[in-house]
Amino acid sequence: MPEIWIGPDVAARRRNWWWTAVLTLLFAGMAAATEATATTGRWWWAGVVGALWLASLFYMINRGHGRTLLAPDRMQFSTFVSRRSIAWSEITKIEPRSHQTRGGAWWEVRVHRARGRSLAVPGIFTSRRGDEVFERNLAVVRDYWSRATALE
Repeated sequence: MPEIWIGPDVAARRRNWWWTAVLTLLFAGMAAATEATATTGRWWWAGVVGALWLASLFYMINRGHGRTLLAPDRMQFSTFVSRRSIAWSEITKIEPRSHQTRGGAWWEVRVHRARGRSLAVPGIFTSRRGDEVFERNLAVVRDYWSRATALE
């Protein structure tokens, strides 16, 4: 099996950057409103809003840069700040997981390991129900896993 990369396509990365910009404008407006209406002794609210913005910005950039290398013997996660390699033999289950909020829903793929916590697979997420690219990427990951475990 050849090594392949799975990650967001150009359109998905562009959407992610647009949402990052919207998030930044939203937090800038909240910080400005907080600072403008703050009375003496409440200046630190702008700092709290700024810290929340930084955490959200980090999450959005990390999600937008996430990719996964599928190799015959392992899968390698690559994000903006980290690299992690997991052997196929360590994986017990690969499943899509949905997250529901009042504002909508999104789906991601999680890898369950024999030891340790489950991990989100970078580069495979969607906010659209029935997304063909998401389903295709999930099928490719499961196919690599089944082939790799059949060879052992």
